[in-house]
Amino acid sequence: MANTQAGDMAKNRLGWRPEKLREQREAHGLTLEQAGERLRAVAEKAGLKGIPAAYPQTLSQHEQGDVYPGPHYRRAYCLLYRATEPQLGFRSALPGEDSRFELTPLDDKLTGNHVLAVERALLQISAGSAEADSYGLQRRIMDAWKRRHTGGDPHRPVVILVGGFAGSGKTEFARFLTQLTGWPLLDKDPLTRPLVEQLLVALGGDRNDRHTPLYREQVRAVEYDCLMQAAYANINCGISSVLSAPFIAEMTSEEWMTRLSNRCRAQGVDVFPIWVQCDPESMREYISFRSAARDAWKLSRWEEYMATVDIDLRPVVPHLLVDNRMGSAISLADQARHALAAVRA
Repeated sequence: MANTQAGDMAKNRLGWRPEKLREQREAHGLTLEQAGERLRAVAEKAGLKGIPAAYPQTLSQHEQGDVYPGPHYRRAYCLLYRATEPQLGFRSALPGEDSRFELTPLDDKLTGNHVLAVERALLQISAGSAEADSYGLQRRIMDAWKRRHTGGDPHRPVVILVGGFAGSGKTEFARFLTQLTGWPLLDKDPLTRPLVEQLLVALGGDRNDRHTPLYREQVRAVEYDCLMQAAYANINCGISSVLSAPFIAEMTSEEWMTRLSNRCRAQGVDVFPIWVQCDPESMREYISFRSAARDAWKLSRWEEYMATVDIDLRPVVPHLLVDNRMGSAISLADQARHALAAVRA
């Protein structure tokens, strides 16, 4: 009964066309066994979390529409077939979404496609407000990438704040930017988690608490202060940095953002806030997949948690926007990383 219900739910996924997977596999001349082997290899090379087992039976279930592929499978499929999720039939394209990757044999020689892949991924950084300079940040990232091994970046140092709700894809996008530029990544969770967990326990709370007044009123400010002190150490040295954290209270506080901008400006450093937009269904899928203990409360009380989430929330200052609804931006970032890895190989 459970398998039947799961199959019915899978077949009802909006915009899903499972036959597209089979068409792509056959167009590349692969058997199910060969496709599975290459899926595992491409996922491992790309460093994806949760390398898919990719058994032929599982791939067959995907192609027949019996099982909807999870996020690690979808990302691996997109890398293997050099395609987007809409192209592979996982969902319908979002309005204005670029899904024009062309089918090419896997052993084709690269002819500048790695540059196009990077540029296409960076176009996901759009102006979230009228005053925001999306082109300026795109140019700096491209310049840093091109000059990384040829003698430096002519621009002023930059601090990029990548914010968004849990499961929005902000950390993946921040990692993509650091891999392009070589700028250090300051990710709040690994940077502050040991301190936060010990502090919560010392205060008589649960080490995985991220929702009670104890965390919000006594721990959260310390957590963000640690992150920003690390950022200021780089700022004082004129080092560009990418920061990843929700930044929900911070980006919606004009006072906090002004204080940061003024401090950075005094050091000759520019600030670019980026908000990663996502949809509730994708956020829940990402959160479930990463299986972090700190997310247990959110998943067990999803409706209650979502009542606290304003999907339309945006920073109060000029900012940039990355549209990662249905994982569209991360898919493009994966494509760019894959293209770059092929160039280095």
